Amino acid sequence: MTARIYQPSKTAMQSGHAKTKDWVIDFEPEEPRQVEPLMGWTSSGDMRQQLRLRFASKEEAIAYCARHGIAYQLSETKPASRHGMSYSDNFAYHRRGAWTH
Repeated sequence: MTARIYQPSKTAMQSGHAKTKDWVIDFEPEEPRQVEPLMGWTSSGDMRQQLRLRFASKEEAIAYCARHGIAYQLSETKPASRHGMSYSDNFAYHRRGAWTH
């Protein structure tokens, strides 16, 4: 059983950064999913696929895995190099270039 520790990225549907500060532990599937023959639903006997643990810091997530003997894989993302612009920045007085249509 291995777990993946990462910080989730911001959702593409919103401009906010909610739920991106926490560190998340997701577990890798231990057994493959199976198609149920009568209804065609996909199922699995592995309950850890449904589990998602959130921690305030990376160190807390690593300590949890060490305490419970869980092998983990740490995925760190580099911070974004661009800063976001707001719509009002298009009309700012100190804009570098001319604003035209």
